[in-house]
Amino acid sequence: MTRYRWLLFDLDGTLLDYAAAEEAALRATLADASLPPTDAVVADYQRINAGHWHAFERGETTPARIRLERWQDLLRTHDAEIDADTASRLAERYVEHLGRGVQLVEGADDLLRELAHTHRLAYITNGFGDVQRPRLVASGLAEHTDVVVISDEVGESKPQPGIFDVAFERMGGPAKEDVLIVGDSLTSDIAGGAAYGIDTCWFNPFGLDRAVDVEPTYEIRTLAELVPLA
Repeated sequence: MTRYRWLLFDLDGTLLDYAAAEEAALRATLADASLPPTDAVVADYQRINAGHWHAFERGETTPARIRLERWQDLLRTHDAEIDADTASRLAERYVEHLGRGVQLVEGADDLLRELAHTHRLAYITNGFGDVQRPRLVASGLAEHTDVVVISDEVGESKPQPGIFDVAFERMGGPAKEDVLIVGDSLTSDIAGGAAYGIDTCWFNPFGLDRAVDVEPTYEIRTLAELVPLA
Protein backbone atom coordinates (compact mmCIF):
# COMPACT_ATOMS: atom_id res chain seq x y z
CA MET A 1 0.00 0.00 0.00
CA THR A 2 1.51 3.34 -1.07
CA ARG A 3 1.09 6.60 0.82
CA TYR A 4 1.08 8.77 -2.31
CA ARG A 5 -0.24 8.49 -5.85
CA TRP A 6 2.08 11.15 -7.28
CA LEU A 7 5.76 11.83 -6.66
CA LEU A 8 6.83 15.29 -7.78
CA PHE A 9 10.59 15.38 -8.28
CA ASP A 10 12.97 18.28 -8.48
CA LEU A 11 15.68 17.67 -11.09
CA ASP A 12 19.00 19.40 -10.39
CA GLY A 13 20.68 18.09 -7.27
CA THR A 14 17.94 15.49 -6.79
CA LEU A 15 17.89 13.30 -9.90
CA LEU A 16 20.40 15.06 -12.13
CA ASP A 17 23.90 15.67 -10.80
CA TYR A 18 23.92 19.39 -11.42
CA ALA A 19 27.26 20.00 -9.70
CA ALA A 20 29.07 17.65 -12.08
CA ALA A 21 27.26 18.97 -15.15
CA GLU A 22 27.84 22.58 -14.14
CA GLU A 23 31.56 22.16 -13.56
CA ALA A 24 32.10 20.32 -16.85
CA ALA A 25 30.10 22.91 -18.79
CA LEU A 26 31.81 25.79 -17.02
CA ARG A 27 35.33 24.53 -17.70
CA ALA A 28 34.46 23.90 -21.35
CA THR A 29 33.03 27.40 -21.69
CA LEU A 30 35.95 29.10 -19.97
CA ALA A 31 38.30 27.31 -22.33
CA ASP A 32 36.63 29.32 -25.11
CA ALA A 33 37.13 32.58 -23.24
CA SER A 34 40.00 34.64 -21.93
CA LEU A 35 39.52 33.33 -18.39
CA PRO A 36 41.52 30.28 -17.26
CA PRO A 37 39.29 27.41 -16.02
CA THR A 38 40.90 27.39 -12.57
CA ASP A 39 39.23 26.18 -9.38
CA ALA A 40 39.02 29.80 -8.18
CA VAL A 41 37.16 30.96 -11.29
CA VAL A 42 34.83 27.97 -11.11
CA ALA A 43 34.10 28.75 -7.45
CA ASP A 44 33.41 32.40 -8.28
CA TYR A 45 30.96 31.42 -11.01
CA GLN A 46 29.16 28.96 -8.72
CA ARG A 47 28.81 31.64 -6.02
CA ILE A 48 27.55 34.23 -8.51
CA ASN A 49 25.17 31.80 -10.18
CA ALA A 50 23.71 30.64 -6.85
CA GLY A 51 23.09 34.27 -5.89
CA HIS A 52 21.15 34.89 -9.10
CA TRP A 53 18.99 31.80 -8.63
CA HIS A 54 18.22 32.73 -5.02
CA ALA A 55 17.12 36.13 -6.31
CA PHE A 56 14.93 34.33 -8.84
CA GLU A 57 13.29 32.33 -6.04
CA ARG A 58 12.47 35.64 -4.37
CA GLY A 59 10.95 36.99 -7.57
CA GLU A 60 13.68 39.61 -8.05
CA THR A 61 14.98 38.59 -11.48
CA THR A 62 14.12 36.55 -14.57
CA PRO A 63 15.67 33.56 -16.35
CA ALA A 64 16.65 35.76 -19.29
CA ARG A 65 18.54 38.11 -16.98
CA ILE A 66 20.23 35.25 -15.14
CA ARG A 67 21.45 33.72 -18.38
CA LEU A 68 23.43 36.84 -19.27
CA GLU A 69 24.08 38.68 -16.01
CA ARG A 70 25.88 35.83 -14.26
CA TRP A 71 28.51 35.97 -16.99
CA GLN A 72 28.72 39.74 -16.87
CA ASP A 73 29.28 39.50 -13.11
CA LEU A 74 31.97 36.85 -13.51
CA LEU A 75 33.84 38.89 -16.10
CA ARG A 76 33.61 41.97 -13.89
CA THR A 77 34.90 40.02 -10.88
CA HIS A 78 38.02 39.08 -12.83
CA ASP A 79 38.50 42.47 -14.48
CA ALA A 80 37.90 40.92 -17.89
CA GLU A 81 36.32 42.75 -20.79
CA ILE A 82 32.56 43.05 -20.27
CA ASP A 83 31.31 43.94 -23.73
CA ALA A 84 27.84 42.63 -24.54
CA ASP A 85 29.03 40.35 -27.32
CA THR A 86 31.53 38.53 -25.09
CA ALA A 87 29.06 37.96 -22.26
CA SER A 88 26.33 36.87 -24.67
CA ARG A 89 28.63 34.45 -26.48
CA LEU A 90 29.77 32.87 -23.23
CA ALA A 91 26.19 32.62 -21.99
CA GLU A 92 25.08 30.75 -25.09
CA ARG A 93 28.11 28.47 -25.16
CA TYR A 94 27.56 27.59 -21.50
CA VAL A 95 23.92 26.67 -22.08
CA GLU A 96 24.95 24.45 -24.99
CA HIS A 97 27.53 22.65 -22.86
CA LEU A 98 25.19 22.36 -19.87
CA GLY A 99 22.47 20.83 -22.03
CA ARG A 100 24.84 17.91 -22.62
CA GLY A 101 25.32 17.29 -18.90
CA VAL A 102 23.40 14.09 -18.28
CA GLN A 103 25.13 12.81 -15.15
CA LEU A 104 22.62 11.26 -12.73
CA VAL A 105 22.64 11.31 -8.96
CA GLU A 106 23.59 7.86 -7.68
CA GLY A 107 20.57 5.58 -7.60
CA ALA A 108 18.27 7.88 -9.57
CA ASP A 109 17.64 5.57 -12.52
CA ASP A 110 17.01 2.48 -10.37
CA LEU A 111 14.72 4.48 -8.08
CA LEU A 112 12.52 5.80 -10.89
CA ARG A 113 12.28 2.42 -12.59
CA GLU A 114 11.08 0.89 -9.32
CA LEU A 115 8.66 3.66 -8.41
CA ALA A 116 7.18 3.87 -11.90
CA HIS A 117 5.44 0.53 -11.21
CA THR A 118 3.58 1.90 -8.19
CA HIS A 119 3.33 5.68 -8.59
CA ARG A 120 2.75 8.45 -11.08
CA LEU A 121 5.88 10.57 -11.52
CA ALA A 122 6.34 14.24 -12.46
CA TYR A 123 9.23 16.71 -12.63
CA ILE A 124 9.25 20.32 -11.45
CA THR A 125 12.38 22.42 -11.93
CA ASN A 126 13.67 25.97 -11.78
CA GLY A 127 15.73 26.17 -14.94
CA PHE A 128 15.87 26.73 -18.68
CA GLY A 129 13.85 24.62 -21.08
CA ASP A 130 16.64 24.47 -23.66
CA VAL A 131 18.93 23.04 -20.97
CA GLN A 132 16.59 20.71 -19.11
CA ARG A 133 14.71 19.06 -21.97
CA PRO A 134 17.81 17.73 -23.80
CA ARG A 135 19.16 16.45 -20.50
CA LEU A 136 15.90 14.66 -19.68
CA VAL A 137 15.95 12.84 -23.00
CA ALA A 138 19.66 12.01 -23.07
CA SER A 139 19.70 10.82 -19.44
CA GLY A 140 16.68 8.58 -19.87
CA LEU A 141 14.61 10.45 -17.28
CA ALA A 142 12.07 11.52 -19.89
CA GLU A 143 10.82 7.97 -20.36
CA HIS A 144 9.26 7.93 -16.90
CA THR A 145 6.77 10.79 -17.36
CA ASP A 146 5.47 13.44 -19.75
CA VAL A 147 4.58 15.79 -16.86
CA VAL A 148 7.49 18.24 -16.86
CA VAL A 149 7.18 21.76 -15.46
CA ILE A 150 10.12 24.10 -16.15
CA SER A 151 10.12 27.55 -14.62
CA ASP A 152 11.21 29.59 -17.62
CA GLU A 153 8.62 27.88 -19.84
CA VAL A 154 5.68 28.61 -17.54
CA GLY A 155 6.77 31.96 -16.12
CA GLU A 156 6.54 30.72 -12.52
CA SER A 157 9.20 29.35 -10.19
CA LYS A 158 9.55 27.43 -6.95
CA PRO A 159 8.77 28.27 -4.18
CA GLN A 160 5.91 30.38 -5.57
CA PRO A 161 2.49 28.68 -5.69
CA GLY A 162 1.99 29.43 -9.40
CA ILE A 163 4.40 26.74 -10.55
CA PHE A 164 2.65 24.20 -8.33
CA ASP A 165 -0.69 25.24 -9.83
CA VAL A 166 0.72 24.41 -13.27
CA ALA A 167 2.08 21.08 -12.07
CA PHE A 168 -1.21 20.06 -10.47
CA GLU A 169 -3.14 21.02 -13.58
CA ARG A 170 -0.86 18.88 -15.75
CA MET A 171 -1.13 16.04 -13.23
CA GLY A 172 -4.90 16.09 -13.60
CA GLY A 173 -5.75 17.81 -10.34
CA PRO A 174 -4.88 15.20 -7.71
CA ALA A 175 -5.72 15.70 -4.04
CA LYS A 176 -2.86 17.39 -2.22
CA GLU A 177 -2.62 14.54 0.28
CA ASP A 178 -1.82 12.22 -2.64
CA VAL A 179 1.30 14.18 -3.68
CA LEU A 180 4.82 14.19 -2.26
CA ILE A 181 7.51 16.57 -3.51
CA VAL A 182 11.12 15.37 -3.37
CA GLY A 183 13.95 17.88 -3.65
CA ASP A 184 17.32 19.00 -2.35
CA SER A 185 16.52 22.68 -1.79
CA LEU A 186 14.92 23.76 1.46
CA THR A 187 14.18 27.23 0.13
CA SER A 188 12.50 26.22 -3.14
CA ASP A 189 11.36 22.58 -3.06
CA ILE A 190 10.58 22.09 0.62
CA ALA A 191 9.41 25.61 1.48
CA GLY A 192 7.36 25.76 -1.70
CA GLY A 193 5.77 22.37 -1.21
CA ALA A 194 4.98 23.01 2.45
CA ALA A 195 3.39 26.37 1.67
CA TYR A 196 1.30 24.72 -1.04
CA GLY A 197 0.00 22.17 1.43
CA ILE A 198 1.72 19.00 0.21
CA ASP A 199 4.07 16.65 2.02
CA THR A 200 7.77 17.16 1.41
CA CYS A 201 10.88 15.01 1.34
CA TRP A 202 14.22 16.75 1.71
CA PHE A 203 17.01 14.93 -0.13
CA ASN A 204 20.03 15.87 1.96
CA PRO A 205 22.93 13.67 0.78
CA PHE A 206 25.62 15.77 2.44
CA GLY A 207 23.98 15.95 5.86
CA LEU A 208 23.58 19.72 5.80
CA ASP A 209 22.15 21.59 8.76
CA ARG A 210 18.70 23.02 8.29
CA ALA A 211 19.68 26.64 7.75
CA VAL A 212 16.14 27.96 7.31
CA ASP A 213 13.01 27.54 9.40
CA VAL A 214 11.40 24.89 7.21
CA GLU A 215 10.33 21.49 8.52
CA PRO A 216 10.21 18.76 5.85
CA THR A 217 7.84 15.85 6.30
CA TYR A 218 10.74 13.47 5.66
CA GLU A 219 14.49 13.77 5.30
CA ILE A 220 16.64 11.24 3.42
CA ARG A 221 20.34 10.91 2.74
CA THR A 222 20.09 8.48 -0.21
CA LEU A 223 17.43 8.17 -2.89
CA ALA A 224 16.83 4.53 -2.00
CA GLU A 225 15.44 5.69 1.37
CA LEU A 226 12.48 7.21 -0.47
CA VAL A 227 10.94 3.85 -1.44
CA PRO A 228 9.45 2.86 1.95
CA LEU A 229 8.23 6.43 2.53
CA ALA A 230 6.32 6.73 -0.72
